[in-house]
Amino acid sequence: MMADLLLILVFLAAVADWAAVARGWKKTEYIAKPATMLLLFAWLVVLSHLRGVLIWFGLGVLFSLAGDVFLMISERWFLPGLVAFLLAQVMYVVGLNLPLPDVSPVWSLGLALVLGVSSARVLRRITGGLAGKGLGRLIIPVLVYGMIITVMLLSAMLTLFRPDWTPTPALLVSLGAILFYFSDVLLAWDRFVTPVRNGRLINMVIYHLGQIGLIVGAVLQFRK
Repeated sequence: MMADLLLILVFLAAVADWAAVARGWKKTEYIAKPATMLLLFAWLVVLSHLRGVLIWFGLGVLFSLAGDVFLMISERWFLPGLVAFLLAQVMYVVGLNLPLPDVSPVWSLGLALVLGVSSARVLRRITGGLAGKGLGRLIIPVLVYGMIITVMLLSAMLTLFRPDWTPTPALLVSLGAILFYFSDVLLAWDRFVTPVRNGRLINMVIYHLGQIGLIVGAVLQFRK
């Protein structure tokens, strides 16, 4: 009962944040944005007590929460926010690769090649935008983050081909990772390449749905 209520509150907080972004309600956003991830963490704790592999996903949620707060404060906190999200991605990569995956090299290398080439093209445009805006100091951190989130996306999508993952959790973490990845691409594109119409709103919607997909999928897979 408590877990069901918390999951409902996660979605309500997320919707409140989306409305705040759409309407420009800053005070509401300052509450609803961190509340969404805090409630998601509480849901994870109630259901799993962070046992086993799920502790890595719990740490990922907490680092994401820190990143949300940093990015919400001001543009000057962009780099600390990026570092916090980098740590979140590392936690998710660890969690998605425990136990060590047993996947066909063909699928692993093929998918890695597709994602690597696609990400490299996107990162080239984003780093070009950073250079054009005189933000060269951010190029290396953004490149490192781009590589790590691509590894996270690869790790999540490979669960679809792993015999130790059941289909529904694998599908949820894969969709969650895809949405999370594109939310970050959209954020960077909107800030550093060219403005995207309703970019912030779309970013927050797919970001929250991505995080929820990742965590719900992990819980379904690893909860004992």
